[in-house]
Amino acid sequence: MEQITGTLVWYYYICPREVWLMAHEINPEQENPLIELGRLIHENSYSRERKGFETAGLKIDLIKKEDGKLMVGEVKKSSRFLKSATMQLAYYLLRLREMGIDASGELLIPKEKKRIKVELTTAIEQGLEQAFAGIEKIISAEKPPEVKKIGYCRNCAYREFCYI
Repeated sequence: MEQITGTLVWYYYICPREVWLMAHEINPEQENPLIELGRLIHENSYSRERKGFETAGLKIDLIKKEDGKLMVGEVKKSSRFLKSATMQLAYYLLRLREMGIDASGELLIPKEKKRIKVELTTAIEQGLEQAFAGIEKIISAEKPPEVKKIGYCRNCAYREFCYI
C-alpha cells in the first residue's frame, strides 16, 4: 500500500488507465484548461482557512480544528465525481488514523457552495480495501489497461495519449 496515494484512489473510481499512467509517472498535460481551472480554484478557495498538509501519499488541501476535533478538507471544482472525491478523502482519514490522528473530513466545492461531511464507516473502509487491491493489480501490470471510452474522456488531460 506504500505506493498508493490519494490521487490514485481518486482516479481508481474514474479510469483504471489513468491509475496506471499516474503510478508509472506518466503525467497528464499540465496546460489542460481543466487542470489549470482546478489549480486556480484550489489556490484561491478557502484562503483564510487554508493550512495544508503533505507527507508520503497524502496531500491534504485544508486542515483545521473544528469543535475541538481535527477536520481535513478536500477542495474539488465540482461534485461530478462525488464517489471518487469521497473515497480520496476517506483514504486520507484512514491514513491519518493509522498515524494515530483522529479526524473528520469535508469535501469543499466552492463553485457549488457545497460542504459535504465525510466520515470513515465500515462500508467505506471495505470499499477502500477493495480499491487498494484493484489499484495494486492495475499498477503491477506490465502495460496500461486498454482504452475504454467513458464520459470523462472528452475533457481528460490524457486524451491525446489514449487516442493518438
